[in-house]
Amino acid sequence: MHNYLISGLHVSSEMELPGAVGQSSPPPVADVSVRRAAVPTSLGDGAERGPNWEMDARTVLLRIPRLARLLIAQGREIVVELHPGATEQDASAYVLGTAFGILLHQRGTLVLHGAAVARNGEAIAICGQSGAGKSTLAAALCRSGATFVTDDICAVTFNSDRRPLVIPDGRRLKLWQESIEKLDFAEQRGDAVRAGFEKYFVAPPSIMAREPLPLRAIYLLRQARPPLQEGIEAIDLAEAMAALDREAYRPVLRAKMDSIATAVGQGAMMMGHVKIFRLIRPRGFESLADTVSALLRHWDGLAQ
Repeated sequence: MHNYLISGLHVSSEMELPGAVGQSSPPPVADVSVRRAAVPTSLGDGAERGPNWEMDARTVLLRIPRLARLLIAQGREIVVELHPGATEQDASAYVLGTAFGILLHQRGTLVLHGAAVARNGEAIAICGQSGAGKSTLAAALCRSGATFVTDDICAVTFNSDRRPLVIPDGRRLKLWQESIEKLDFAEQRGDAVRAGFEKYFVAPPSIMAREPLPLRAIYLLRQARPPLQEGIEAIDLAEAMAALDREAYRPVLRAKMDSIATAVGQGAMMMGHVKIFRLIRPRGFESLADTVSALLRHWDGLAQ
């Protein structure tokens, strides 16, 4: 049995989950279990359906073509059935990604599709679509002294003062080979995320955060192209609230799992403490150092 601490949850898994940081000893009671077993092909007539998923009040069924079926149940369990010829390594990327993000939604956690880093006891989140460069920017910030908090799945909880806290992920960075080369991470490169893909697990250059950290700001990463000009700009409250829905991890599924009251309540607590900005930068690596410097200056200015 393998044991992990992922997004603050103790996970006991029959499968090895490459990219997750293992724990030396099992917890007295696991919050989440991952196991290999038969998974139904359908949840029945009462389920809602999408292109590759089904959902009822208790469970979500995911179909990964030619790879696996995954059942995520009540925020406590992920069951995996592999297709013939598929490997646990390939399936683990979906267990740690989509399945775990759904499981966090089931538990009522606010989950953003973003990376997070920390400095001086507080965190920022970098959100954006897949391929926008969130992980690369987070890695570059860590090269400049920031502490790595999370990559891809950014889980947010709230303390007794209703202040949002980012939960450390317990997983390594995932970077494409080009980013590894440009940022000089060859020595930190680990195994491939999936066989045949030039995307790898990477140990961050700084220590990983261990405790939840106050979230200071969210930066929405966008590409600089007309009419968007390079820079950092504030957005108004209405757009910020909409961004929280849009930048959620798997927003379509989240909208079906969370009530409107839950989403509005979480949004209101976020807006009471967190500023949201649009971060517009050119694609590529030529101006990445300038983007990092500008972002660090802007971040520092928020505390003044």
